[in-house]
Amino acid sequence: MKTIDDFYLNVEEPIKGTFLALKDIILKQDKDITHVLKYGMPFFCYRGKMFCYLWIHKKFKKPYIGIVEGKHFDESFLIEESRSRMKIMLFDSNEDLPVEQIEFVIQKAINLYKSEIIKV
Repeated sequence: MKTIDDFYLNVEEPIKGTFLALKDIILKQDKDITHVLKYGMPFFCYRGKMFCYLWIHKKFKKPYIGIVEGKHFDESFLIEESRSRMKIMLFDSNEDLPVEQIEFVIQKAINLYKSEIIKV
């Protein structure tokens, strides 16, 4: 059975480094965030409810954070594509991560659950 650690071990650099940095940034945002493997990808849950995940964009071959309740976000740097519920934040593995933007998005996502806009 594949574990969450196996997922990261099997990703090639430089995307692996980006994913590991994103994982650390996300997990530091709240003590109630857990990290699990679902559907073959790393998901982050807040009090058991999936709120974001990491994946690689098929067309652009770039890593991204998928925000499960992205429909509640109107930030211009988030991409909707053909999704009705989720939005993504795309990254270039050869550039520094926009840590403040990432932390802002993660905190906003968590606040949807804390404020009970999304029921936990």
